[in-house]
Amino acid sequence: MCCTRQLRDTIFSIKLVFMNADELRSKYIEFFKSKGHAQIQGKSLLPENDPTVLFTTAGMHPLVPYLLGEEHPAGKRLTDYQKCIRTGDIDAVGDPSHLTFFEMLGNWSLGDYFKEGAIEMSFEFLTSPQWLGIPIEKLGVTVFQGEGDIPRDDESAAVWKRLGIPENRIFYLPRKDNWWGPAGTTGPCGPDSEMFYDFGKEPCGPDCGPGCSCGKWMEIWNDVFMQYNKNADGVYEPLTRKCVDTGMGIERTITTLTGKASVYDTEIFAPIIRGIEKAIASGEGGPYTYGAEGSGSSPAALEKDKSVRILADHVRSSTFILGDPKAVSPSNVGAGYVLRRLIRRAVRHGRKLGITASPAAGGRLLSPIAEIIVDQLKGPYPELQENRAFIIEELNKEEEKFLETLQKGEHEFEKLLPNLLKDPRKIMSGRLAFKLYDTYGFPIELTEELAAENGLTVNRAEFDEAFKKHQELSRAGGDQVFKGGLADHSETTTKYHTATHLLQKALRMVLGDHVAQKGSNITAERMRFDFSHNVPMTAEEIARVQDIVNQQIQRDLPVTMEVMSLDEAKASGAMALFGEKYESQVKVYTIGDFSKEVCGGPHVEHTGTMGKFTIQKEQSSAAGVRRIRAVLE
Repeated sequence: MCCTRQLRDTIFSIKLVFMNADELRSKYIEFFKSKGHAQIQGKSLLPENDPTVLFTTAGMHPLVPYLLGEEHPAGKRLTDYQKCIRTGDIDAVGDPSHLTFFEMLGNWSLGDYFKEGAIEMSFEFLTSPQWLGIPIEKLGVTVFQGEGDIPRDDESAAVWKRLGIPENRIFYLPRKDNWWGPAGTTGPCGPDSEMFYDFGKEPCGPDCGPGCSCGKWMEIWNDVFMQYNKNADGVYEPLTRKCVDTGMGIERTITTLTGKASVYDTEIFAPIIRGIEKAIASGEGGPYTYGAEGSGSSPAALEKDKSVRILADHVRSSTFILGDPKAVSPSNVGAGYVLRRLIRRAVRHGRKLGITASPAAGGRLLSPIAEIIVDQLKGPYPELQENRAFIIEELNKEEEKFLETLQKGEHEFEKLLPNLLKDPRKIMSGRLAFKLYDTYGFPIELTEELAAENGLTVNRAEFDEAFKKHQELSRAGGDQVFKGGLADHSETTTKYHTATHLLQKALRMVLGDHVAQKGSNITAERMRFDFSHNVPMTAEEIARVQDIVNQQIQRDLPVTMEVMSLDEAKASGAMALFGEKYESQVKVYTIGDFSKEVCGGPHVEHTGTMGKFTIQKEQSSAAGVRRIRAVLE
C-alpha cells in the first residue's frame, strides 16, 4: 500500500512538473464539456453595463445578468476562460503572488446542478488520474461556518466527507473567508467552498489551516453557491433559482502544482523575463540573471528581481488592455488612468534596471516586451495579434510622453534646488515633493533619488500624508461615479443599455453606415457611447439624432428576443458589435421596426418606459472615434 502510494505520488509529481498554462486551460475546458457544459467565449476586459468597476475582475463578471435570471443562449451549464484585471493590490505586485492581470477558469450552473454536483465535479477534476490526479491527502477544503439566521453549510461538508476528504481536513470559516456577494448592496449571494493544496510543511501552530499565511496552504479553486437574495431590508431570502459560479486562477494553480515559489517562476513568465534579462544585459544594467542568487540574495539583488516582476506584470496587463476589442488609450480618467499608471510604473522600473539605453530594444523599453507577450498568448487570445500594431503604437507614445514628464519634473527640481540647499537641515518638504508628483506626475522615488544625489533627504511622512489625502478624495469621487452594483440599478442600466441600440441606429441614419460602436460605459446616472466617426458632429446632427431616439421611445416599440445561430442572425440583417466574440447560438434583440442587433442584454420590454433622451456632450475620444454622453430623464 505504501509503495503504491509512493509510486502514485511520484507519477503525480512528474506529471505536474511539465504541466503548463495551455495544458491546464485545455484540460479544464475538456473536462467540463464532457460534463455537458457549453464552452462560451471569454468577454472584454472592459465591462459594458456594470458601473461598479473599471475592469472585468472575475470570470463571473460578464455573466451577472444570467446569474440574476436571464436565460443564456448556450444553456444552463457553461464553461470558459476569462481574462481579468484587478488593481486593488497594485502596490503589492512584485511579491511572489500578486498580479494585476490573470486568467480565470470557470464553470457555471444557471439553475441546474447545485452544491452536490459542483463539489463532485471539482473533486473529480482535481483528483482523477485522467485529469490533475492530485492525491486526496494533499487537499483541504473550507465551508461556511454560519452566521445569524444563515445556518452552517453542513450540506457541502457532507458531500466532501462522502467523497473521501477526512473530517480533520474540512474547515469551517466565517463570512470574510467563505461567503460571496452580493455585487452591490442587494442581490444574489451565498456561501462558498474553497479548495486548498497542502505543500506538506509543518503547521505553524494549533490554528494553522487553509487561509493561513505561513505557506503550508494555497487556495486553488472556489465554488460559490448563490443560494440567497439579500433584499433592501437586509434580509436573506432563499432563491428559487439557485446558481453555481466557480473560479480557478491559471497562474496561481500552475504555481502550486509545479511547486514553484512564485507565480513569476513559472513557464508563464519565463519568456517575458528572458526578454527583460537580455534588455538589461545589452543596456546600462550589465549582466543579470533573474533569481540567480536564490533566497540568500543581497538586498540590491532582491530589489532588482522585484523590479523585473513589476515590469513583467505591468507590461502584460497593459498589453491585454490595449489588445482588447474595447481597448482604451492611456488617459487621466477611469480605465485609461489605470492603464497610464501601469505603463508609467513599468517605465520607471525599466529605467531602474538600466534598460533605457538598450540598443536591443531599438530605443524602446516596453514594446519589445509586449511583442513577446503577444507571440506567447495570441493562440488563446487572437485579439492580441489582431491589435498588435495598436498595442505597440500606444505603448511607444505613452513611454515618450512619460519621458517628457520626467524631464519636466527634473527641470522643476533643478529650479527648486538652490533654495533647498540653503536649508541647513538639508530636508526637502513633503509638500514640495507632492507638488512635483501631483502637478508634473514626477514619482516620489525619483524625487528622493535626485535629493540624495544633492545631499538632501525628503520628508517622506509629510509626502505620505498629502498623498493619503489625495487618495481619499479620489476614492470619494470614484464612489460617487461607481456607486452601487448591477443588481441595485438593474432597471436603470437596462434602460440605458437599450438606449445604446437606439442611439447607434440613429447615428447611422444621420451620419452614415460607417458608424459602429467602439465602446460604452453605463452608470446609474448616465450613458457614454463611443463610435467611429472622423469629424465633430454639428449642432444640427446632434439634434436630429436626439429627436430620432426620442421618437422611437414615444412610439413605445416592443422589444423582442430570439435565439439563433450567428449566421442566421447576420442573414436576418442583425448588426453584430465590433470585435465581439460570439457563441454559436446568440440572442438577437429587435426593437419594433427600428433596429436589430446581436447582444447579450439587458433590455426593456418596450421603449415607452425609458424616459426622455438628452445628449449632453459630443466630443473626441480617440483618433477617428467620437464620444457621446447622454442621460434619460
